[in-house]
Amino acid sequence: MAFPKNSLILVFVLIYSLSWNAWAKVDMTMEESVEVYLGDSAGIPCQYVFSEQPRAFMIQWFVRNPGSSSRERIYYGDNAQQIVDDGTDFTGRITVSDVGDKEGVLLTIQDVQLADEREFFCQVNGMAAGNGEGKTHLRVFDPPEAPVIEGVHAGISVTNELPSRIASCEAKNGFPRPNITWYRDSSPLTLTHGQINVVILVTRESSGFYTVQSELQYKVAKEDKDALFSCEVSYYVPGAVRTAESKGINITVHYPTTIVNLWKESPQGLVKEGDTVEIRCQGDGNPPPPFTFNREQEQETVLEASDDTLVLREVTRGDSGVYQCRSLDLDTYEEVMGDMQLIVHYLDPALVVPKDSEIMFKGESLTATCNALSSLETVTVWFKNGQQVGTGHMLFLQDATYDTAGEYVCEVTVPSLPGLHTSGSVHIIVQGAPQMKDADREVEMEEGAGKWVNLSCEAHAHPLPTISWTVTGSQSWREVLTSATEHSTISLVSVKVTSDITAFCNATNEMGTEAKSFSISAIPMVTSTAPYSPAEGNGVIIVVIIICILLLAILGSVLYFLHKKGKIPCGRSGKQEITKENPNKDGIVVEMKTDTKTEEAVLLKGVNGDKNGPSGQ
Repeated sequence: MAFPKNSLILVFVLIYSLSWNAWAKVDMTMEESVEVYLGDSAGIPCQYVFSEQPRAFMIQWFVRNPGSSSRERIYYGDNAQQIVDDGTDFTGRITVSDVGDKEGVLLTIQDVQLADEREFFCQVNGMAAGNGEGKTHLRVFDPPEAPVIEGVHAGISVTNELPSRIASCEAKNGFPRPNITWYRDSSPLTLTHGQINVVILVTRESSGFYTVQSELQYKVAKEDKDALFSCEVSYYVPGAVRTAESKGINITVHYPTTIVNLWKESPQGLVKEGDTVEIRCQGDGNPPPPFTFNREQEQETVLEASDDTLVLREVTRGDSGVYQCRSLDLDTYEEVMGDMQLIVHYLDPALVVPKDSEIMFKGESLTATCNALSSLETVTVWFKNGQQVGTGHMLFLQDATYDTAGEYVCEVTVPSLPGLHTSGSVHIIVQGAPQMKDADREVEMEEGAGKWVNLSCEAHAHPLPTISWTVTGSQSWREVLTSATEHSTISLVSVKVTSDITAFCNATNEMGTEAKSFSISAIPMVTSTAPYSPAEGNGVIIVVIIICILLLAILGSVLYFLHKKGKIPCGRSGKQEITKENPNKDGIVVEMKTDTKTEEAVLLKGVNGDKNGPSGQ
């Protein structure tokens, strides 16, 4: 085939040019992707190496338009100028700078937006030195909000044939799209046909963010009643994958009752007659089914109860037996029953033999018994006057004396149930002749003559004795007290000791007589002169002085009376003779005598009985 001459020249030039350019090349180095957080700055490096040093070259940056294969230039630069293209999404937000000591440039994008996630192309043209192109995918990340989980509020039945919606989880405003994984008790759930299903709804917001909603459909079982379900959102960040987990939720599972338990709630421990008993019934189903109570021997009779509690007030032994609790599941209509044995313990009143009272003769023996019927083992203790005198159901009284008489109380208790106790008693009477203490010997005593002495006598006997006294040697005695108790008589006499005395106390009843003697020796009274006492002497002197004063007062009154009558002249001495001029005539002589005991005044009157007038004084 022949070619035109001009065509041959053009082909030659082309072949020559291609053959010359084939020796010149540019090695391009760019990262496959650059990852950056939303709002941060992103740097995309573009490195190139020429096999031959170019005399001039130019660099252009392009970006692929979203949703198409077309590209848009955003930057141009050469040896003379650098231009950022106007009217693009990156105008005003990009700069291109040298890499440093290496050949290349760095495209820096400020305030990265979600729409910036594209492919960026770096094109280098060195003319004859060759040209090359590389690309980098810019990836933008923004973590989503924390996941929010919400469970269904209604109960979910295990009898549902298909998986039921139990919870939903939502993660908002993430980029790129986050993923949601479901967990049960920290173990991830995987899709299982007929058991586990997950429905996912992804929404792209107008802002460019993704919102992911996940719904868990699960076929529940009884074991899920205590399980915790949670969701986890995983999302990408520059150079890593991170996760955030929601709180755990519990779902309400409805399942039929398969077991019913019946137990005694109160009282704790053994039950005795008179107690109030509470019996509780509980099944393993949810929700709890209604319960009915009855006794095994009376299944047709429904006992009145409150919900799951049966109350038996003031129980007796007749309330013992087997109690049943029945439940009817409303889903399966199956009846489940539980039962328990109730034992009401009892202790009958004590029966004492002999009953009430028993008469014994002195020296006899007696066996008393005390029995109380009980459903538990008992312990019997005998008491007399508050003191323990025996244990066991039998009390042996041997060789009875009057000290044996009295009331014997038996107390019956149940060690395993302290609330059960009873008691009984028997009154023992010992019959015999009177008995007095120390009746076999005479009571000897001494007492001063003229004094009174008390003698007492106490006689024990049944029937009660009478006491009489015989006293010799004294005519002055009297019985001051006689009293009787249930088993004895007491008598008290008071005797005046005038001489040696012998007294007899005689106790008598229909069974015999007992006597006791007393011998009292009289001690003569001795008269003695009491020695002089200065205090007694002083008293005598005072009495004498008072008597003298009284006598002087009387004497003064008499003299004053006689003086007024003119019968006595005045004189100046205690003993003085008063005479008239005629010494032969008898006169009146006044004489005063005093001693330690008495004072006397003697008035001597003349024989003639003459009276002197005032002129003679």
